Amino acid sequence: MAVVTTGEPGGRGDDDRAVDLSEDDFVVLPEQSTDDTDRGWGERAGGNDDWLLAERPPHWD
Repeated sequence: MAVVTTGEPGGRGDDDRAVDLSEDDFVVLPEQSTDDTDRGWGERAGGNDDWLLAERPPHWD
């Protein structure tokens, strides 16, 4: 537990309260934003990788 102080002698204001930092279960920021997903880029789920591999030009072999 950490105690946040303002350096003011005397009273215990909001800045001079005990803060419990032992919980690590909370998430401050998400791992990935919604803009950084296939849907955020406007792509459909599933993809078409198999079709693209089947339609390769002959000079790629």
